[in-house]
Amino acid sequence: MLMIGLAGTALAASEHAWLTAPGVSGVVLFSRNFSSRDQLIALIEDIRSVGGDDLLIAVDQEGGPVQRFRDGFTRLPPLSAIGAVYDHDAEEAIRLAEEHAWVMSSELRASGVDFSFAPVVDLARGNAAIGLRAFHADPAVAAELGQAYVRGMHLGGMAAVLKHFPGHGSVAVDTHKATAVDTRTLEVIRRDDLLPFVEGMAAHAEAVMVAHVIYPEVDAQPAGFSSRWIKQILRSELGFNGAVISDDISMAAAGAAGGVTGRVHAHLDAGCDLVLACFPDVVDEAIAAVRGRPAAAPERIAALRGDVASTWDGLNDNPQRERFIARIAALHAVEGQAQA
Repeated sequence: MLMIGLAGTALAASEHAWLTAPGVSGVVLFSRNFSSRDQLIALIEDIRSVGGDDLLIAVDQEGGPVQRFRDGFTRLPPLSAIGAVYDHDAEEAIRLAEEHAWVMSSELRASGVDFSFAPVVDLARGNAAIGLRAFHADPAVAAELGQAYVRGMHLGGMAAVLKHFPGHGSVAVDTHKATAVDTRTLEVIRRDDLLPFVEGMAAHAEAVMVAHVIYPEVDAQPAGFSSRWIKQILRSELGFNGAVISDDISMAAAGAAGGVTGRVHAHLDAGCDLVLACFPDVVDEAIAAVRGRPAAAPERIAALRGDVASTWDGLNDNPQRERFIARIAALHAVEGQAQA
């Protein structure tokens, strides 16, 4: 039920009890947990030696402004650079989306990480938190590139997580810092923002991350606390049977449900399978909050575990990887033009 954050680059003795606590399904890693590739691999081995091989290990490794592991990993351009290519060469952009995803996922799998919270399929319509992380403002383009990205992740041995349902791109506020309210109607959201999610699900994405945004024309609660969004629209109407994951409960916009316990309960009651408690200072209370709660469907959690992976030696000997890296490296020039 919980994916928790750890404090540093090595597993602290006090964190051992967290990894074996009932209700803890995995760990979310951040830049604070990374100093080198070898250190990362050792940390993951330690986590699994304590918590068991079934414990999920995840990270945000989208590229551009959100890439937690850098030294020893390919520098990934933001998804917006792929969208910019689409405007003059759609087929090339689709290939680049698949290649970007394969490089990202294969490097993480070689390091022992199960999955990345990717791809972002929000629309690039001015949100402060999304920015360059989104493919495109056009729903059809975002949907096509999102599908390609899911395919690339699967080829790299990794489950895909579509985010941030039902669409975070069209409201200006950054939910890390403040409450975000999107006043559009459900009809407009269905027409625009839901399309990339629907197409990503058709490509067999294994999970969806739910936004902390409030859509008052649909529900007074943020989407992650809303059984209407999760149980009625996502599950019943759209037919999604994969894992539903909350955004981080420490974000300011999660405050609508009160403190840590209230936030955890609100997510679970609404239908989330996994709740992210990303900062160590909230983990003890989050673990206490899930005691006695029914576990998530095991098949949904199992689908997030990584497939058999190549080693780093195998990746470095792979000429296809070299070609893909060279091609996506050229996207940094596109990124620079977009920011100029």
